[in-house]
Amino acid sequence: MSKTASDVAALLKNAQKEGDISMQSMQVLTGNLDIGAAIQAGLGVAAEDVQASEVVLGTFLIDDSGSIRFGNNTQIVKDGHNLTLASLQGAKQKDSILVHTRYLNGSVLYPYVKLDDAKKMDGHNYNPNGGTPLYDQTVVILGTVLAKTKEFEDCGVPCRTITAIITDGNDEGSRGTAKEVKAVIEDMLRKEKHIIAAMGIDDQHTDFQKIFSDMGIRPEWILTPKNDEKEIRRAFQVLSQSAVKASQNANSFSKTAMGGFGTP
Repeated sequence: MSKTASDVAALLKNAQKEGDISMQSMQVLTGNLDIGAAIQAGLGVAAEDVQASEVVLGTFLIDDSGSIRFGNNTQIVKDGHNLTLASLQGAKQKDSILVHTRYLNGSVLYPYVKLDDAKKMDGHNYNPNGGTPLYDQTVVILGTVLAKTKEFEDCGVPCRTITAIITDGNDEGSRGTAKEVKAVIEDMLRKEKHIIAAMGIDDQHTDFQKIFSDMGIRPEWILTPKNDEKEIRRAFQVLSQSAVKASQNANSFSKTAMGGFGTP
């Protein structure tokens, strides 16, 4: 059964009651009337329809701003997303992995689905020509991860998550702030079942280390490739390898989470 926006509110409320998120994070996640519907659009396959003793959620927030196209990075970003999916397909625990991709301007490429049902990015479904509401959409994607995690846990299924944010610019147009994002991320990381990573493709003037740190992302989980095809592809390879390592089992997840992209 698909979830409604009111179901989303209930899932987040339960997460707050059980100490997964603070009251401050709850206010960030529910303060916008539109966010419940936005989160609901990403929830996808119902937890009760997934036959697994545990699950891993792979979640991607991908920049579709015009600067991606102007920087000649449209194809590289598509290839990087598709490489990550292909890498996860080769994971030992692939049948327990669900994936979800949302674009930075709010459209959903696919809600949470089994790996075999995930769409590749292509010229028909990826047209980077929007803005960069980085903070607002990060809150949406994190809210989606939290709600989906709670949905599985309410069914008695342990859940670990890996979330990757890919952008090539600073926030523009968000109503929320980096401080609000940080409140949610810090709550999530305290539970030690979430990995939150970010890649900032160099635009010659944005300090991505500072931006992502201000959002609460740990330094070891930040990649800042130059605007160079080889560097960007290498960064996506590092991201893919980390996602596969983290998906293997609980011990591997903990080791990867602590070590960041440098985990051997």
